[in-house]
Amino acid sequence: MKKFIVKRVCLSVLILFCVTFILYGLMRCLPGSFVENMAMTLSQAPGAKPYEEWLAQLNEAYGLDKEIIPGFFTWLWDAVRGNFGDSWKYSVPVLEKFQEVIWLSFIMGGIAFVLELIIAIPLGVIAATKQYSKADYLITAFALVGISLPTFFFATILKLIFSVKLGWFDLFGLVGRNYASLSATGKLLDKANHLVLPIATLVIVSVGSLMRYTRTNMLEVLNADYIRTARAKGLSEKRVIYHHAFRNTLIPLVTIIGGSLPGLFSGALITETLFSIPGIGYTSYQAMVSGDIPFSMFYMTFLAILTLASNLLSDILYAVVDPRVRIS
Repeated sequence: MKKFIVKRVCLSVLILFCVTFILYGLMRCLPGSFVENMAMTLSQAPGAKPYEEWLAQLNEAYGLDKEIIPGFFTWLWDAVRGNFGDSWKYSVPVLEKFQEVIWLSFIMGGIAFVLELIIAIPLGVIAATKQYSKADYLITAFALVGISLPTFFFATILKLIFSVKLGWFDLFGLVGRNYASLSATGKLLDKANHLVLPIATLVIVSVGSLMRYTRTNMLEVLNADYIRTARAKGLSEKRVIYHHAFRNTLIPLVTIIGGSLPGLFSGALITETLFSIPGIGYTSYQAMVSGDIPFSMFYMTFLAILTLASNLLSDILYAVVDPRVRIS
C-alpha cells in the first residue's frame, strides 16, 4: 500500500503540472482581462498617459509581459513557495482572501453532504428492499425530481415560496439588516437562518443521484447467490440486509463518497451566486468575471489538487472496505 501511495502521489504531481500549464495558457489567452479594464480607466483620467503605455506598465507589474512558457514557470516557482500574488479584484493577497471565504463554503458543503448521506442511503436501501411497492415508487419519484430540477430553478422556487410568499427567510445575503445590533447568539442564529435555503437547495439537487445509485447497487447485491444462501440458512431478513447485503453495497458507494471531497471545499458556485452567499464559489465567480488571473489560477489549481486527492482517497478506501481488494 505504501509503495502504491508513493507511486500515485508522483503521478498526481505530474498530472498537476500538466493541468496548471493548460490552465495558465487558457488564462493568458482570455480575450479580456482586469489589466485591460484598469488601463482603459486610468487612460481616461485628465492628463493621463495613453492606454497603450498604461497597458504595458501594468503588464510588466503583473508579469504578463513575458511569453506563456516563461510566465508559467515564473508563476509556478512563486506558487511552490506559497506566493500566488495579489488578487486584482479584491486588492489583497490571494491566500488571505481564500482563507476569508473558504470556511463558509466548507460549512455549507459539509452540512449538505452529511444530510445527503443521512437521507439518500437509508431511502435507497428502503426502495431496494421494497421493490415495486408504493414506498419504492415515491422514493424513485423524489429522486427523479431532485435529479431533473436545475439548481437555479429550484432555488428560485424556494425563494418565491419561503422568502416572498411566507417571509420566513431573506432573499439573499449572509446577514440581516439588524445583524450589528444582535447578541453573539443572535448573530449566529441570523447567519444560520440565511443558510437554510442554500443548504436545502444543495441537498435536494444532489440527493437524488446518490439515492438512485444506492438503490441500484442494493438490488444487485440482493440478487446475488450468497444472499439467497444466507436466507436459505434461516438468517433473519434484517441480518441478511444490513449485515451481508448493505456491507457489500458500501463498496461502490465509497467511490462516490470519496469523490465528493472537492465539493466540500470548492463551493457551490451557482447556489452561492443565486443567494449572494460570500463563499469561495461566489468569490471565484466574481474574480473570473473580472478577469482576475491570480485568484482564478489559484482556485483552479486548488480544485485540481482536491480532485487528485479525492481519487487517491477513493482507491485507498476501496481497499479498506473490500478485503478482496489488495494492492501489491
